[in-house]
Amino acid sequence: MFIDYLETPIGTITIKASEQGVTRVVFVGEDERKKECCANNTTEECKIQLKEYFAGKRTVFNLPLDQQGTAFQRQVWASLEKIKFGKTVSYGDIAKMIDNPKAVRAVGAANGKNPIGIIVPCHRVIGSNKTLTGYAGGIERKAWLLEHEVVEGKC
Repeated sequence: MFIDYLETPIGTITIKASEQGVTRVVFVGEDERKKECCANNTTEECKIQLKEYFAGKRTVFNLPLDQQGTAFQRQVWASLEKIKFGKTVSYGDIAKMIDNPKAVRAVGAANGKNPIGIIVPCHRVIGSNKTLTGYAGGIERKAWLLEHEVVEGKC
């Protein structure tokens, strides 16, 4: 397992990768950053692309991903990757995208377990009434990310 860290305008991000690709991109507290870095080409490229994103120079990521989850979770996460920069969808929209319109709550749970934040843009999923809903990194960060992307019709 490879690990590195990136300081962003909204906190420290931990980037983890396997030989196959990125496995985790999450915000961490300062006390969690005690682990030593052991970077590889994938974590380095991920840092470069995230820096470009935060600088407003990148809207699409091009990284190998190594997502670990159930088949349903991976299906939901694949749908998240289809949400264009600057756009939002609801949990119901994702449920329809995966051809399972009654699975709104399950979609919400899978969205909440997304281990590769920002790159797999779970922050672009909002409530059907256009309100911001939960985000593992915190609602304030979700709001910042959506504002950064200048989302049309946002809350």
